[in-house]
Amino acid sequence: MSQSPALVQDSVQNEDLLLSVRDLQVTFRGDEGLVKAVKNISFDLAQGQTLGIVGESGSGKSATALAIMGLLGESGKIHGEVLFRPSGESPVDLVKVSPQKMLQYRGDRISMVFQEPMTSLNPLFTCGYQVIEAIQLHQKVSAAEAKTRTIQLFQEVQLPNPEQLIERYPHELSGGQLQRVMIAMAISCNPQLIIADEPTTALDVTVQATILDLLREIQRSRQMSMIFITHDLGLLGAIADRAIVMNQGEVVEMGSTAAIFQNPQHPYTKGLIACRPQPDRQLRLLPTVSDFMEMQNGQMVEKELTARYLEVVPPEEIAAHLLELQKHEPILSVRNLRIEFPIRNILGLKKRYLVAVNNISFDVYRGETLGLVGESGCGKTTTGRAILGLANGLMGSVKFEGREISRLRGGALQRLRGDLQVVFQDPFGSLNPRMSVGDAIAEPLIVHSHQDRFERYRHVDARKERVAYLLERVGLSKSAMRRYPHEFSGGQRQRICIARALALNPKLIIADEPVSALDVSVQAQVLNLFKELQAEFGLTYIFISHDLGVVKFMSDRIMVMNKGEIVELDTAEAIYTNPQQPYTQKLISAIPKALVLSP
Repeated sequence: MSQSPALVQDSVQNEDLLLSVRDLQVTFRGDEGLVKAVKNISFDLAQGQTLGIVGESGSGKSATALAIMGLLGESGKIHGEVLFRPSGESPVDLVKVSPQKMLQYRGDRISMVFQEPMTSLNPLFTCGYQVIEAIQLHQKVSAAEAKTRTIQLFQEVQLPNPEQLIERYPHELSGGQLQRVMIAMAISCNPQLIIADEPTTALDVTVQATILDLLREIQRSRQMSMIFITHDLGLLGAIADRAIVMNQGEVVEMGSTAAIFQNPQHPYTKGLIACRPQPDRQLRLLPTVSDFMEMQNGQMVEKELTARYLEVVPPEEIAAHLLELQKHEPILSVRNLRIEFPIRNILGLKKRYLVAVNNISFDVYRGETLGLVGESGCGKTTTGRAILGLANGLMGSVKFEGREISRLRGGALQRLRGDLQVVFQDPFGSLNPRMSVGDAIAEPLIVHSHQDRFERYRHVDARKERVAYLLERVGLSKSAMRRYPHEFSGGQRQRICIARALALNPKLIIADEPVSALDVSVQAQVLNLFKELQAEFGLTYIFISHDLGVVKFMSDRIMVMNKGEIVELDTAEAIYTNPQQPYTQKLISAIPKALVLSP
């Protein structure tokens, strides 16, 4: 950025400083030379304070944290000063200390909680053993005493049955429980500074709220300082005293969190705030970061936000639209759907059944978006897979356009695939890394070309024409056909998956957590694309997510699920403004509250 950071007066006094970062620069050596990930940034952190660092992927926020921790590896080079002032000791520059000395600070005085706990924990050792090991590495205590402390730590982070949990392996715990184990490990040596790098990104909204509460309580009770890293500005209001906004390796705005929320100065900050769906107002389109700023003559300048991005859809218009949809027969009717999974014992014998979906019934109307929302394990994804014919153990009825499809197999099921398509959560895992993008999108055209309605796609030229059109329709150039998935960003890969889902002109698309892995600005682009494509192609969506804010923006009606059952089903507006069930109320209360820009 050529524009200077927007600064707000801070309350940090020199005598209170725990960490001072001055002119920090981080570079990585890549195939095309040096890449500057962090460009001469400076900031302070006071004792007992929480500093939030926010920005999109590639903004440099995680590289900043890894530089402080000394975890960049051989490819990363650091310049500048990271002055750490532990209580009762002389200040030390963490950039200049030896690796052996840094090992003493890391985990003892400074600790870190990473984004994905499953990859941070060793699957071969119990959770308790790994925390015990961390304690004994930095403190001269016996194994028995370390075990006692570990149980106490598990109690502090509110893990159930800590005496039993220390004997369990990582795969036996839920995502929220694993993150609590990581927090217990991070605070095991009573550090003065804890760095939490996207610690709630992969978690349900309710679990996210409990982890934020836990971090805030531990930080307060132990008088620790914390750096909280996220791509979602909405989370900072719940936890951070001060905030730094980063973009392309530079600090573009810093100050108190309240001041940044109430009066954001930089267009990038305004974009981050505005692109998050706000359940209390129904916008026609979500603004994106690019709607707030653009490059002119090598400088970043603010754009005037067009009125269409601030247009709120009147409630009466939403109600009239839904009423019109419901005048016709449903495109999908599900009745008494029940799905059981056998749970086998160690000898491979069936022991009991897990009921994943328990006798649910609902309709979806042509042109409608029905949102399915609930926490992990509620049955929403299993319901989507059952509709697509991808779930075993199905009981009940699934009718598409009046035809029973729950018992279809073989060729009959394959013919149905032209009308029913899916967009999965992980776009990289959904694409064959050895197949070019053009071939990946063309593949369903080849597979279904034996059907009369897709006969024209037996010809290569017809397939290429279709693929080029689809790529351009989802905002990519037709030149992308020759490239491979690893050459694209996460948002671009999801666009490719959407293009593939559209290849056969489907009538119904099931979108299973399609934006949960994306930055909020890229998420806004993809959500807008879903809406535009629905209007153009007359698509019907079942939109699955644990994020009620996203589902509210996308949906005409919302179906709330918990423990395999439908808790509540109503219009999106009614679910948000007047939830009838305590579970729905809990989901709504857990949505991070962020600033809404006024028209």
